[in-house]
Amino acid sequence: MTEYGGNYGNYSNTTYSAGGGAGGGGFMTGGSQNSPSGGADVKNDSLRPVTIKQLNASESQDNTNFTIDNSPISQVTFVGQVRNISQQTTNITYKIDDGTGTLEAKLWIDPDADESTRPAVSENTYVRCWGKLKCFNNKRHVGCHFLRPITDMNEISFHLLEATAVHLHFTKGPPAGKGGAQNGGNAVQQNGGAVDFGGGANGALPPNTSAVARKVYNVILNTPQSNEGLHMHDIATRLGMNTADVGKGSDELLEQGLIYTTVDDHTWAILNTGNF
Repeated sequence: MTEYGGNYGNYSNTTYSAGGGAGGGGFMTGGSQNSPSGGADVKNDSLRPVTIKQLNASESQDNTNFTIDNSPISQVTFVGQVRNISQQTTNITYKIDDGTGTLEAKLWIDPDADESTRPAVSENTYVRCWGKLKCFNNKRHVGCHFLRPITDMNEISFHLLEATAVHLHFTKGPPAGKGGAQNGGNAVQQNGGAVDFGGGANGALPPNTSAVARKVYNVILNTPQSNEGLHMHDIATRLGMNTADVGKGSDELLEQGLIYTTVDDHTWAILNTGNF
């Protein structure tokens, strides 16, 4: 079933263990709790599968930083059915219902991007959303990094099982008597958990990655930078490329789960342990 957990963008799976991912996704075996040395705190940019009920019930002191099961969250992913779509000049708002609750997801529109790059989503279809939980005027929503339609209904069941398994890990702890890393992929630690990318910057890009996306990826990967990543204009200057093409390449990389937005929607970093 790992094939259903993999497509947050292009992830092979997610594992929330005590240090080593077993490669099966969800509530997996434990291991050491070594954290990467130096750099930013990895847990603040780890990805967690959740339900909408968990997002609505998450705790926050300042409506900026949220916790679920007493664990900080930043990047979250969930699945659900689109109940309503509202398109504005600057964003598209999707009202999503996953059976545990409803929540709005906002996908900001890049005016320079081709409309064909926007997700082909209609009401009553099922989607996967990946983004950050935010609060505006005391109303919560998820700011989407990307949103895509679900074509295999098994993905919905897998996600709910995975979210449950992660919840059990943080509330009940890892299975007793288990240990050791069993997967050669890159794992980002999160309070004893990990997100296994199974490749990322240390492996080959997917074969269907366009030439523009490859150039954008390589510039972000190889340019010295802070953990805030590189801005679109910086990338365009380095490549001698217009910002519209850079935007198309970055959208492709976001959908593949290879980069993520940082300080704004046009600044990106590689989604890989080497960034932290």
